[in-house]
Order: sequence, then structure tokens, then C-alpha cells
Amino acid sequence: MTRVNAELLKTVEASGEFNAVACMNCGTCTALCPLGLTNLPREIFRDVVLGLEEKVLANVETVFSCLLCRMCQVNCPAEVKIADNVRTLRVHLNKTLHHL
Repeated sequence: MTRVNAELLKTVEASGEFNAVACMNCGTCTALCPLGLTNLPREIFRDVVLGLEEKVLANVETVFSCLLCRMCQVNCPAEVKIADNVRTLRVHLNKTLHHL
């Protein structure tokens, strides 16, 4: 059973700018990722927006594996600030994991 944390997006946004709501799930970011991280960023961002905290926590390794090269960001048709979102998500995860 998956629980929804309705406050997850607000909590992540408190850690910094997070404009993942603009993501269209087009897949450009996935196609351009030099590491082949297939579930970052679009799926993880969607999980944050939907409040699926358990799924976000299950992808901690993926979030911290991102090179922040911005290849995805400069090619994003929705102009999502992907690298900034990943940084914000990392800050949030660091805070969250220290409280578990």
C-alpha cells in the first residue's frame, strides 16, 4: 500500500527552488542522461509532486548519482531547472534521512 504525503512538495520546496510541476514527462531528460539514469528526473519529480515519499526515498541512490551536468536541463522543452531541482531534492533528502 502506497501512502501519500500531501505536504511532501511543500516540504521539498522549503529546501530551495523546485519547479518540477512544469515537467511534461516528455522523456528528453532521460534520453540525454550520460549515465542512463532512466528514472531521473521525470519520474522522481512526479513522485514528489504526487506526494509519494516512499518512492522518492527508494530512489535516494539515483538522486545522488546524478552528475548535475545540465545536459537534460539545457534541452528541456518546458525549461524545468532540473539540476537545481536535484540539488533541492538532495538537501531535502539529507534532512529527511538524518531524522529517520
